[in-house]
Amino acid sequence: MPKITFIEQNGTEHAVEAAEGASVMEAAVKNMVPGIDADCGGACACATCHVYVDEAWQEKTGKAATMEQSMLDFAYEPKENSRLSCQIKVTTELDGLVVRLPEFQG
Repeated sequence: MPKITFIEQNGTEHAVEAAEGASVMEAAVKNMVPGIDADCGGACACATCHVYVDEAWQEKTGKAATMEQSMLDFAYEPKENSRLSCQIKVTTELDGLVVRLPEFQG
């Protein structure tokens, strides 16, 4: 199973295993990673699973689609590397993915 590391604002790391085909958000929720609220359950209808994708992984995770970009307008301090973790599907290519959590969720 691919491993994903979530890094909280305070530097605390949470390395979790994620099932292929699941979303990065689902992996966080399943493993009780603090800071991923996932209020809409992965429907891309909120911004409470906002993450910052580590620069080394941006190409592999791809760019946000139009709907996701619209929802990121509601995220706390969005940046160029902001993504909604519900929109990133776990694949073997994402083994080792590192994402950082914002101070607050939208």
